[in-house]
Amino acid sequence: MRELKIQSEFTVYDSVQELPDDVRELMLLASEARNKAYAPYSNFAVGAAVKLENGEMLSGNNQENASYPTGLCAERTVIFSAHAN
Repeated sequence: MRELKIQSEFTVYDSVQELPDDVRELMLLASEARNKAYAPYSNFAVGAAVKLENGEMLSGNNQENASYPTGLCAERTVIFSAHAN
């Protein structure tokens, strides 16, 4: 038997204004995307944002479907958008 120890270290910010500029911009993009989500069944709107290697920032949101498991999560829509454009 082995014992495995995992440690994490992170910074806690008291407000979005304290975030580094690029991270704050991603948070705002994700928040705006969340406001455009289509989630009439769960009422759980999600937004996501990514920053590409070239510096471009993209966002996406969840899109539910009446056939519940076939909806798209926010992370998938932003990745699909990055690849498609």
